Amino acid sequence: MSDDDRGAGPRCLVTGATGYIGGRLVPELLAAGHRVRCLARSPGRLRDQPWTGEVEVARADVTDAGSVAAAMRDVDVAYYLVHALGTGKDFEENDRRAARIFAAAARTAGVRRVVYLGGLTPAGVPEQELSPHLRSRAEVGRILLDSGVPTTVLRAAVIIGSGSVSFEMLRHLTERLPVMVTPRWVHTRIQPVAVRDVLRLLVGSARMPREVNRAFDIGGPDILTYREMMTRYARVAGLSRRFVVPVPVLTPGLSSHWVGLVTPVPASIARPLAESLRHEVVCGEQDITRYVPAPPGHPIGFDEAVRLALRRVREADVATRWSSASVPGAPSDPLPTDPDWAGGSLYADRREARVDAPVDALWRVIEGVGGDNGWYSFPLAWALRGWLDRLAGGVGLRRGRRDAQRLRAGDSLDFWRVEEIEPGHLLRLRAEMRLPGLAWLEMYAEPDGTGHSLYRQRALFHPRGLLGQAYWWGVSPFHAVVFGGMARNIARAARQSPPTRTEESAPVG
Repeated sequence: MSDDDRGAGPRCLVTGATGYIGGRLVPELLAAGHRVRCLARSPGRLRDQPWTGEVEVARADVTDAGSVAAAMRDVDVAYYLVHALGTGKDFEENDRRAARIFAAAARTAGVRRVVYLGGLTPAGVPEQELSPHLRSRAEVGRILLDSGVPTTVLRAAVIIGSGSVSFEMLRHLTERLPVMVTPRWVHTRIQPVAVRDVLRLLVGSARMPREVNRAFDIGGPDILTYREMMTRYARVAGLSRRFVVPVPVLTPGLSSHWVGLVTPVPASIARPLAESLRHEVVCGEQDITRYVPAPPGHPIGFDEAVRLALRRVREADVATRWSSASVPGAPSDPLPTDPDWAGGSLYADRREARVDAPVDALWRVIEGVGGDNGWYSFPLAWALRGWLDRLAGGVGLRRGRRDAQRLRAGDSLDFWRVEEIEPGHLLRLRAEMRLPGLAWLEMYAEPDGTGHSLYRQRALFHPRGLLGQAYWWGVSPFHAVVFGGMARNIARAARQSPPTRTEESAPVG
């Protein structure tokens, strides 16, 4: 092919590009110089990915042999990253059928290598005693290894990264419950692995020697019980000490309903994970390093992997664009295609209003908030919040603002700090009041195409622990008055704002 003549990397087919691993693997493959084709049942779900214009997209279903065969043409390396997460009574048969179709298509197309990410299975445990989830993953691995195409099977236990189902379950359990009544599996030893290491090994597997056709155990440097993972997560996240009380009567089925009640992870997804935790999952070998050597700093330890997974919220790296709420900056960050419950709790109150005034007039009002101008809604509520903050040792509303008309990044503004400002468009404030979590307030001015403007407002809150959850739900009934009134009154103030000379001289219509 002409691309090969120019020295382009191998063409990789990625299934599951809308999923957790696939969506993070694609940009890593592109960065490594590979060409990428994504197989997707619903290509529209890839529309907002920042890398969409750099890849081919093939509409296909892994259970449809014809569409898979078409997607496999001219492919050098095929990544198989799809799995039913133990849902439905026929999920094992569906997994088996899809794997066989994929294996046959790869063999017919002359694919040089298949790469599959499966689950780490416990040593010495007969396959019939494994959970259906792990048993199916092991069977899929065997089908691909027997395909006649050189195959790399990477077997991982708990993957640590924002959006990983296992990590989200750990995150929500630890953050929401200072005292946890837990099943016996909290004593099971696990070898977690950072998502960055998983992606590094997946990318490196594309260039394995042709004679390699085997499974590899992959894991991080730490072997921990689930209880130890919760304790260390709490420490890294800055939470108070967590108390864990194991209860023998909590079966996997009961514990999955308990997880579904306590966390936003659905019970149907939590159950296969809980069942898989009955057995110890620790690497039996580290042979992968012979083919994909670990660079300095890798594999990443558990604590550092958690820090990376929490970094996006910790560093206040919230979206600067209203329409792109989760454009990723790192493999451990959330993606737009992650489930709603991924990425930890980040609550949002959104408001918008059409403004019969130009953007300049709306922006003047936005940039003038706070201080003597106030916050455009329920002054008593803002004053009370400031007083309570001072009572708790915070700054309250006494700081005011540096300049009555202009703001710049880093300015203090009552009990907020200007974190980001895009003149004429965006003002983002980060709360410095005493709160059981992190909070931001964003205000946007946008043209509506008719000479008027659109005001958008977003209040964000990342709770810390159970107190943070209680705080959000305790104050949320007042949001309509405080934040709703703020949006309406800012829009009204912009309409009543006297025009500038530029606005007066602008042509009408």
